[in-house]
Amino acid sequence: MEIKLTLNGRPVTDFVDPDCLLIDFLRGHGCLSVKRGCDTSGCGLCTVLLDGVPVLSCSMLAVRATGHTVQTLEGLQEEAADFVGFIADQGADQCGFCNPGFVMNTIALLRENPDPTDDEIRAFLAGNLCRCSGYEGQLRGIRSYLDSRSEKGGSSHAQ
Repeated sequence: MEIKLTLNGRPVTDFVDPDCLLIDFLRGHGCLSVKRGCDTSGCGLCTVLLDGVPVLSCSMLAVRATGHTVQTLEGLQEEAADFVGFIADQGADQCGFCNPGFVMNTIALLRENPDPTDDEIRAFLAGNLCRCSGYEGQLRGIRSYLDSRSEKGGSSHAQ
């Protein structure tokens, strides 16, 4: 089957088997930040943005992305660079395996809600599994980033 989509800002046309998962298609096109962790849609490691909305690429057929825009961490380096250092400063990236999923969901969260409460952050990131940390480091990192933006003229509040 032919698939046509926009991947990280560039048009891509390819042929895939009808049962090809989006994760396999993306990894085959060099998007190695999209990771396979569980194959049951339970860990969030395969999160990508489909038309700006986070989706789990391990549970979506590649052909369903036809005509859509897919963004992976490879295409969002500049946007991610704003806050990943804050997460690392909190020790929340111990092994780093879960980071791409957290980063993708954080980007989506901040696009949707630039001033989330701690509870809203927790709710948005709930689908990401991390086996190294207790998630509090990620929360502290995101909160530190939001607080730094607030100091530069934005707004932020904790809950």
